[in-house]
Amino acid sequence: MLPLRRVALALGSNLGDREAHLREAVEGLRAGGVAIEAVSSLYETPPWGVVEQPAFLNAALVGTTSLTARELLLLAKQIEAAAGRDFEAERWTARPVDVDLALIEGETVAEPDLRVPHVLLAERSFVLVPLAEVAGDWVHPHFNLTIAAMRDARPSEERAEVVRMRGPEWAG
Repeated sequence: MLPLRRVALALGSNLGDREAHLREAVEGLRAGGVAIEAVSSLYETPPWGVVEQPAFLNAALVGTTSLTARELLLLAKQIEAAAGRDFEAERWTARPVDVDLALIEGETVAEPDLRVPHVLLAERSFVLVPLAEVAGDWVHPHFNLTIAAMRDARPSEERAEVVRMRGPEWAG
């Protein structure tokens, strides 16, 4: 078992009761061994990648865990499967819930099916805006920039599409 360390995860949903799916993901992470320290506000965002699909609700959270990166990935996949995610669907299409490992304190992973920090983190305002709310001072190990600086570097029109819907109380 590893010592406790901070982790940051990004959550998204655009099928069914989006907010309920995200709450269930938070509870699943908690039950699976992630002590949640902070949950961001809830944001509505346009789809990314495949644009002909419903809007997403997105959030981010920071917690501590002794789980390995691989164990965190397995937990995320279990949570997604429990919500009914179709793992055979085309990439970036509609899904009840998506749980991505954004950052793990003091750790980078570069395996074919697991990349930490998340490989597309710097390109996604829908991740950076909520993540900056709960981990703005966290420094990205490859870019040597804080999450807040990475958010601020995204085009302003893209950041404007990330619309705050509710405060962190959504998570219960």
